[in-house]
Amino acid sequence: MSTGTSKAVIVTGGGTGIGAATARAFADDGAHVLVVGRSESTLKETADGYQGRIRVLSKDIHEPDAPDVVVETALKEFGRIDVLVNNAAVTGFAALDGLERESVRAQLGTNLMAPVFLTQRALDALEESKGVVVNVSSAGSLGRRAWSENSVYGMAKVALDFLTRTWAVELAPRGIRSVGIAPGVVDTGVGVRAGMPAEAYEAFLAQMAERIPAGRVGRPEDIAWWIVQLTRPEAAYANGTVLAVDGALSVT
Repeated sequence: MSTGTSKAVIVTGGGTGIGAATARAFADDGAHVLVVGRSESTLKETADGYQGRIRVLSKDIHEPDAPDVVVETALKEFGRIDVLVNNAAVTGFAALDGLERESVRAQLGTNLMAPVFLTQRALDALEESKGVVVNVSSAGSLGRRAWSENSVYGMAKVALDFLTRTWAVELAPRGIRSVGIAPGVVDTGVGVRAGMPAEAYEAFLAQMAERIPAGRVGRPEDIAWWIVQLTRPEAAYANGTVLAVDGALSVT
């Protein structure tokens, strides 16, 4: 990756949680960032105070024209793409007998298909910059774990990890790295956005904090720091790896 000019970064799902924290972390590190998401108001909150270093693009990344729109916007704004962070995700809580086709379609579309085709569209620009793809997965889907009532979300994250490994091999000859981050329980508000009552979400976080060896749930900034580190030139030998950042919960 070139270090002669400011990095240009795309972060999907950049309006809240890990995506917002990641965009700010890159901007604080001197990068120019394009945050992409469906809500312009939350994207503007992410960009607030960053004096044009964070640009916003309101776009549903599952729409067929999204890859072209996102990549062309980044190239128009920055002239290059050094890092693509595939972070956007949606979830829906239901056991097998309660799954609805539209919910499954939405989760697979945003969590899996969108990263495939956005990354595909960005390949030429990433090859030119010798850039990095970062796929944001989940520690909850690592190894032989089950995830009751969240099977479709977990299935997509398992598949994303497989893509991370496969892309590392496929894209290495083009000078592109592919790495993954698997966050543990992080207080992003995602449960509430998925329909969980606020009180139930807070109770869930408190319960998980007692189980996590680190003694707390994660903060979005905990994950954002690692994403930035994995894209640095010093991390160039890390390729195809999926790094769990979960306070040691996945090894208990």
